[in-house]
Amino acid sequence: MADVSRGRFVWHDLMTTDPAGAQAFYPRVVGWTVDAESYPQYAMWQAAGRAIGGVMDLPAEARQGGAPPHWLSYVSTPDIEGTVADARARDAQLLVGPTDIPDVGRWAILRDPQGAVFALFQPTAPREPPPEGPPGDGEVSWHELATNDNEAAFGFYAAIFGWDRFETHDMGPMGTYIIYGAGGIPYGGMYNRPADMPAPPNWLPYVHVPSADDAAARIRDAGGTIMHGPADVPGGDRIVMAMDPQGAAFAVHASAKGG
Repeated sequence: MADVSRGRFVWHDLMTTDPAGAQAFYPRVVGWTVDAESYPQYAMWQAAGRAIGGVMDLPAEARQGGAPPHWLSYVSTPDIEGTVADARARDAQLLVGPTDIPDVGRWAILRDPQGAVFALFQPTAPREPPPEGPPGDGEVSWHELATNDNEAAFGFYAAIFGWDRFETHDMGPMGTYIIYGAGGIPYGGMYNRPADMPAPPNWLPYVHVPSADDAAARIRDAGGTIMHGPADVPGGDRIVMAMDPQGAAFAVHASAKGG
């Protein structure tokens, strides 16, 4: 995975009912390649030759609990036990772990106080960090939280990860949109779920693409569903929110220079 610095998104897992179908869909849509040889029953996504996540069967206990196919984002910590304890003291629920991956690191899955699920990762040894600067195509470029109380959610994550508030945008009837990050780099945004949103609080990963409009066409052609967009966002970037053929939500993001 990636470095030990606190509070960085370092890995993205897709848990799905059809890993083979997902391995055909996402390379076609966002240009990833797939490494299916390194681990049994777990294939890794690669962007520009660097592993960024993986895909696996949705666990049986998750299916029994009614969980749909979904993406799970991992945030780095140098002390997973300490971060878990801090999160639980702030009313988060520990769902899994901390659990060892031999020679790789330790991970845990939690539900934040508003109900969104996220994961932690502590590597066994320091690793080469992801590159800084503008995201490359195929990289996960934005992490967006739809929640019931974005002010409370920001306070929770700021406390356990040290995130900073960069800007707050007025979204009219939907309230405010909080842009957060660290070290001068924006990581994503948080907003309050509209009353008619069927999904519970959740994290949504955005993948950077050359053109959001072209990606929307590929999503449709590959059997996915467009939920919103292509649409412009402040700053001139362009986004598409979508659902893959198995029902996992994801989004794509093109910088202002793209389409």
